[in-house]
Amino acid sequence: MTLGALMAAEVAQAPGVFARAAAAKHPGLAGLLAGRRAIYTIARGSSDAAANILSYEFMRETGLPVTSLPPSVFSLGAGVDMTGAVALVISQSGASDDLVRAARGARARGAMVVAITNAPGSPVAGVADLTLPIDAGPERAVPATKSVVGSIAAGMALLGALAPAYAPRVHADSARFAALPAVRFGQQRELAAALLRSNHVYVIGRDTGFGAAHEIALKLKETCALHAEAYSSSEVLHGPLQLATQQLTILMLDTGAAHIQDSLDTAQMRLNAAGGRVWRVRPADLGVTDLTPAGAAALLLTALYPVVWEVAVALHLDPDAPATLSKVTQTR
Repeated sequence: MTLGALMAAEVAQAPGVFARAAAAKHPGLAGLLAGRRAIYTIARGSSDAAANILSYEFMRETGLPVTSLPPSVFSLGAGVDMTGAVALVISQSGASDDLVRAARGARARGAMVVAITNAPGSPVAGVADLTLPIDAGPERAVPATKSVVGSIAAGMALLGALAPAYAPRVHADSARFAALPAVRFGQQRELAAALLRSNHVYVIGRDTGFGAAHEIALKLKETCALHAEAYSSSEVLHGPLQLATQQLTILMLDTGAAHIQDSLDTAQMRLNAAGGRVWRVRPADLGVTDLTPAGAAALLLTALYPVVWEVAVALHLDPDAPATLSKVTQTR
């Protein structure tokens, strides 16, 4: 089998997975948030990056606070009061013991538990009050790709059911993903070459692009063994800016949202001035505009996964099966 063949095939399926999951209808959920005071996401790894992306979209559309809750609050500790809260648990496998414990603990302490998972009948789904399937099909490569993009889409479909004014925008995003040609952008080969020469990488984003930055930084670590850190374009201008005076490659994920442009522009200017080399990628580079911020973040992932794959293969690493990792990570 060709090196990385599984990951390459699954990345190619990601736009279709997004289109299907975003188009899913969930009638009868409009009152789910009635009386709810907050939404807590519970996830790890790539799923936590998807949760980060969704948190910005949910806050913008519902006006409720949305933040990440460490699974260890329940898996190692006695838990916290979840009365009046929704616990949104995201897990591709739905099998990690700490997430199952967290879902069970959150429900016991008063939360409504909503699960987004790709594995029918998973342990997490068995605990949840409501489960939304990602429906990405089997994912055999260790690094999650199509299921991450599908997690974002499933969360957007849920939000469309909760906030009816958002639903047409989700369906428009679904149609755009369904019509995507092969996902490539003009700088793809040059960016891959730059990453091959790199020892240290910053991945920068803002708003939903921040969660996408976390996911791409993680993929560079797990498939390419390349040191990469994710930062907000605001936070990077504090202490982390100093590292740009050393040899540093900076990948900036720009969702195209108008309200983040000043922040990204300022960060790019200052990082370049400090000696960094900034590569900025936008949905418009793929000929796509007018996506929701979450949809734009998902599109950036579909565009950059092939770059990560290309770098891993060029380094003679197998992105399908990184040496130290497994598909389901069991943590406590």
